[in-house]
Amino acid sequence: MAEFINVTTLNRLARDVLAQCEPLSHLIVCGEISGFTRHYKSGHLYFTLKDETSSVKSVMFRGQARLLSFEPQNGMLVLAYGHATIYERDGAFQLYVDYLRPFGAGAAQMAFDALYKKLEGEGLFAPQRKRPLPPFPRCIGVVTSKTGAAWQDVQNVIARRWPMTRLLLAPVNVQGVEAERSILAGIRALDRDERPELILITRGGGSKEDLWIFNSERIARAAAACRKPVVSAVGHEIDTTILDYVADLRAPTPSAAAELCVPDQRELRQKIFILQENIQKNIQNRLQICYNIFSMTSVQKTAQRQHLLLQRRQGELTQTQSALYAAQHRRWAQAQNALRSAAAVAESLNPYGVLARGYTIATRKGRVVSVEQLQPGQTIVLQGARAQADCTVQRVEMTETQGDTTE
Repeated sequence: MAEFINVTTLNRLARDVLAQCEPLSHLIVCGEISGFTRHYKSGHLYFTLKDETSSVKSVMFRGQARLLSFEPQNGMLVLAYGHATIYERDGAFQLYVDYLRPFGAGAAQMAFDALYKKLEGEGLFAPQRKRPLPPFPRCIGVVTSKTGAAWQDVQNVIARRWPMTRLLLAPVNVQGVEAERSILAGIRALDRDERPELILITRGGGSKEDLWIFNSERIARAAAACRKPVVSAVGHEIDTTILDYVADLRAPTPSAAAELCVPDQRELRQKIFILQENIQKNIQNRLQICYNIFSMTSVQKTAQRQHLLLQRRQGELTQTQSALYAAQHRRWAQAQNALRSAAAVAESLNPYGVLARGYTIATRKGRVVSVEQLQPGQTIVLQGARAQADCTVQRVEMTETQGDTTE
């Protein structure tokens, strides 16, 4: 009797054989999703992939399912990356899926529209969320492949336009199974780093399938959660991804993104030159205006000074005139007093003054003579206050006065 094996051993042998079969270890299977179920406890995805004639049971475990960039739906045509094996317990041949991607325009657009509607409803595309870019960034973080043309384009444009800006590269895979995890890590690492002032997420052109990773919901949410402004530049101008809607600024190409992130030093020099010219012209105009105002003011000030000087001189003249009038009045008063005094003295010495008191004056030949001068027989005139008399001297007799004896 032949040696037998149990069912468990059979299924295990079959599983080991499949595991050693290289073509079944790295599969990309195209099929339509049917019977899709997300287990509410474990988070695993269970579904069937089918085509026109066949179907295969498929499972995607929670760890891989969390990385999906879209929500699988029944009837969606997808590409499933994984390996084939046998589930020992049931002996069922099935496909273990590591990565899913919509395949075909209809499936991809369906997944894109569903995610777009979801994130738009959460406000992740709202214009008020968009932040301005720093005008003169000192450091820019770049999330892209270090071997891709996008990285070279960004370096060349920055070096030409604004070489003062440093670039900090977070090298990532931009396609393939590991692309989503790699891009997420790059975004989060640059957001934690204090050096970059903004983050540029970019890659060069490619097919829609090549760019599909940038429609990932996790990448979109990571970009929206960044503390720093995010610029998206994926593919060419006609390519649009979910990341473009979430980013603070979308650029059509990597080169255009670099141009939008930094100013052009030549344009800035020209603006500064024009600004300097305008400043000089404004200064010249202001100086001319100030000179004109100064000239007018100078004339006015000179007139005012002359007017004040005249006023001061007029005041001095008035004071001098008043002083002269006062001095003249004093001199006049003094002269008048002196005249009165002299008149009084003259009056007291006037020989005619005594005539009013009854005295007479003797004159001879119109000259006043004293008695001592007379000789007998001379004719004299005696002048009184109101009358005069012609007299002839009969005799002259000397009389004695006190202190004098005449014979």
